[in-house]
Amino acid sequence: MDDFAYTRPDRPQVAVALAARPGARFVAGGTDLLNLMKDGAEHHDHLIDINALPLSGLRKVEGRIEIGALSRMSDVAAHPAVREGLPVLSQALLAGASPQVRNMASMGGNLLQRTRCWYFRDAAMPCNKRSPGSGCPAIKGQNRRHAIVGGSEHCIAVHPSDLAVALTALGATVHTLSPRGARSIPMAGFYLSPGNTPHQETVLGQGELITRIDVPVTPLARGSRYVKLRERATFEFALVSVAALVRTQGGVVREAGLAFGGIAPRPWRPAAVEEALVGRPLDAAAIKAAGAALVRDAVPREHNAFKVALVQRALAEALGEFGGSR
Repeated sequence: MDDFAYTRPDRPQVAVALAARPGARFVAGGTDLLNLMKDGAEHHDHLIDINALPLSGLRKVEGRIEIGALSRMSDVAAHPAVREGLPVLSQALLAGASPQVRNMASMGGNLLQRTRCWYFRDAAMPCNKRSPGSGCPAIKGQNRRHAIVGGSEHCIAVHPSDLAVALTALGATVHTLSPRGARSIPMAGFYLSPGNTPHQETVLGQGELITRIDVPVTPLARGSRYVKLRERATFEFALVSVAALVRTQGGVVREAGLAFGGIAPRPWRPAAVEEALVGRPLDAAAIKAAGAALVRDAVPREHNAFKVALVQRALAEALGEFGGSR
C-alpha cells in the first residue's frame, strides 16, 4: 500500500473541504477501503478520518427514522425502533458481513462499498470499473456472481450491499454535504447503471459526504422482511436477495415495495414486479406473474444462468411470509 497523508477533522465543513482535493478519500470503519488499497485496486494520496464528526446516532421523528451516517451497522440493527418499525432493515444489516465487521462498519460506508467482482479486486486484471477502457473479462469469463439484469457491455459486476437493497425498497433518502452545499438524494436515484462509465457508481461528487439517512416508517414498512440466498451461512455476499414490503387488505395486495440484490450493478427495483402484485390476491398466479416480470429482460451469462430461477424462488419465499401460496 502506497504512502498517504492522514487527517482527522472534527467539523463536517472542514472534512468536505479537504476531500474536495483530487486523490482524497473519506474513511470511517475502513472495512472495505483499506483492503482495496492493500490489494492495489484503489490508490489515494490523502485519507480523511471522519470518525470525530458528529454524524452518529439514531433519532425517531414524525413519520421517519433519521440515522447518522457514522452509526455502526450493529447498533442500527439492534435498535428497538428499527426492529419494530423497519424489520427489513434490521434483517438486512444482520445478514451482512460478520459481527466483527458490523461493529466497525458505518452506515454511510456500507452504501459506498465497492463490488466484490474478482476482476475488479485483482489489480493485475483488466477492469473498466478500475481502469476505464481496459475491458470487462467477466462477460466471457468467470461470471457466476455477476449481473443478469441492468449490466452493459462494459460491466456486469453486482453491487454488494444488503443495506442498500433494503433502503431502496423502503424509499429512503440520503443526505449529503459538499463544498457546494447540502442536498437530499432519493435512494432510487443514488446509484448509477454502468452504461459506458462503470467507474461512476453513484451521483456523489468529489468530496461529497453522506451525513444522514432518512427512512420512512409506514404501515407498509412495518410489514417487511429480507431474504438472502448465499453459498454459506455467514460472512458471505448474496447470490440473490429480496427486500419485500407488502400490505394486504381483504386478501388483496394494496401496496408493495420490492428490491433485489445480487442480480444487478445497483439495487434493483423494477416497477413491473410491484405492478404485477398490487390489486390482486397474493396467490400463486400473482407470485408467478411477479417473478416473470422480474426476469423478463434478464441476460444470463455462461455461469450465472441459475440466478434467473433462483431469484424467482427467493421472491416466492419472501412473498410466502405475507400469506402468499407458492
